[in-house]
Amino acid sequence: MSKVIKAVCFGEVLMDVFPDEERIGGAPLNVAARLSSLGINTQMVSKIGTDKKGEQIIAFLKEQGVETSNVLRDPKYPTGVVNVSLSKSGSATYEIAYPAAWDKIELTPKNLEAAKESDLFIFGSLVCRDEVSRNSLFELLEKAKYKVLDFNLRPPYYTRELLCDLINKADFIKFNDDELFEIAEILGSSFHSLEQNLMYIAENSSAKTICVTKGRHGAVLYRDGKLVYNSGFKIEVKDTVGAGDSFMAGLLAKIFQGENSQNALDFACALGALVAGEKGANPRLDPKKVKEFIYAPGFTWR
Repeated sequence: MSKVIKAVCFGEVLMDVFPDEERIGGAPLNVAARLSSLGINTQMVSKIGTDKKGEQIIAFLKEQGVETSNVLRDPKYPTGVVNVSLSKSGSATYEIAYPAAWDKIELTPKNLEAAKESDLFIFGSLVCRDEVSRNSLFELLEKAKYKVLDFNLRPPYYTRELLCDLINKADFIKFNDDELFEIAEILGSSFHSLEQNLMYIAENSSAKTICVTKGRHGAVLYRDGKLVYNSGFKIEVKDTVGAGDSFMAGLLAKIFQGENSQNALDFACALGALVAGEKGANPRLDPKKVKEFIYAPGFTWR
């Protein structure tokens, strides 16, 4: 019988408000939902308001099989809201309301125990914009065994000091290519290529695994001292919201389920592409459909 893998996702849960509709979102929530769909025992640590939006989020997480007992309620602050604008190509820009309930995630004995018992603890940079959630995060990181940092740079909500502190806590780091170059420069890199900057961060942090996504051009993964690549999958993009989060979940799930680096990266890139080809951050996708998307005549699963 295979070991049950336990994941904790810490951070923002919210409503993405589009011109024509509202959709449940937040990067850690999106990762949690996708991890659960891929067979990982997942729970969310966050906070909602005592409002209708918060109850919709709880119902959604439960429907996805995500444990919600560490999603706290706040009678003072509302459930988070992000106003999303889409370009003609489907790329998204975000206006993030502040303050929201997820800015005020307190430390509790129960969420400390969850972090301690987790096999992977996933967090981002945006949740650190408020000192309440930021202080709770750093306490939880002291308990977690394996810490996964998924950058989500949103000016003006970060500083050089914060970025350095987060990087120094992480065992696994994911950037998009723009974030990689920005953070490498902040950390003092004089390099110009993606690979050189990736290796610069690897040499100046404790992270043994680093992944950089490149949008439709795929991703590069540094793991076990080696670089592996996927050059991307062609898809008609409907919107990019949540594609990177599903990529992250797919990569983590496959790595922790024992898949080799190349297969894990291929799966993650395909999953992210398929999400970009659907509306919303959390379309239902059977893992079999992802592998069918990867396979083509003459393709050999490595």
